Formats: sequence, structure tokens, C-alpha cells
Amino acid sequence: MKESGASQGQSASELISKRFAELGDWRGGTLGRMRKLIEEADPDVVEELKWVKPSSPGTPVWSHDGIICTGESYKNVVKLTFAKGASLTDPAGLFNSSLEGNARRAIDIHEGEEVDESAFKALVRQAVALNSSGKSKLSKKAKS
Repeated sequence: MKESGASQGQSASELISKRFAELGDWRGGTLGRMRKLIEEADPDVVEELKWVKPSSPGTPVWSHDGIICTGESYKNVVKLTFAKGASLTDPAGLFNSSLEGNARRAIDIHEGEEVDESAFKALVRQAVALNSSGKSKLSKKAKS
């Protein structure tokens, strides 16, 4: 995995790991598991911490020729938002949030829920292929 967005002498990956640990509950563990699946699906993924402000610790972002997805934690949910999710096929039905938009799709994970690992990795690989193609929609060949 490549990194971008280091600050305060720490790499982006170190800052993200610290952020996950600071959550101190199931959300940090869930984000850590999903991060591992992203890295397994795309060993060339770039991990960044973006949109850092004094009032916000920032958002983990995984990219490859463009944003694949972001990882956010809320009180009752971990949300993985795929920037071009509306252009991806999702036969396993992982997308369950942000379904009304023309571009984004998200996966909300609640405490105790498991995500189909192979289906999630397939979404990550599709997102990388779409980003690498430079197109907004996958071709019929890429979808199969």
C-alpha cells in the first residue's frame, strides 16, 4: 500500500491507525477489517487522510487513479462510501445507503454485522478498474 497525506511526522497510515484505535469500540475494529480487505483487493491502493480540520480528525480515503472509497464512523454506524458506486454492479446487494444519488453509493455497517468479504473485494476491484479506465461507467465487458 502506498501512502499520501502525512502530517506531524506521522504517515497517513499511522494517523489512520491511531484514529481507529481512538474510537475505542467496535467501529475501530470494523474500519480496520474493511481497510485490510481494501488492501487485499488492491495492493497498490493509496491511503490518505483528507479533509482534516481543527474540528475534525479527517476522513480515511482509499484511492487508485481516483477515490475508491472513504471510511467514516458515526455513533451507530461505520459508512464506506464509494465515490463512483452508482456505476458499479452490486449483485450481493452490499450498497444499502446513499442510493438516491447519481454517483455515490455507501455501505452502512452496524455493530455486529458482517460484510461479505469476497463481494466487498469485488466492489473494490471494480472501482479500481473504473477509475483506471477513465470512464464514468463500466463497459459491458468490465461488468462480467
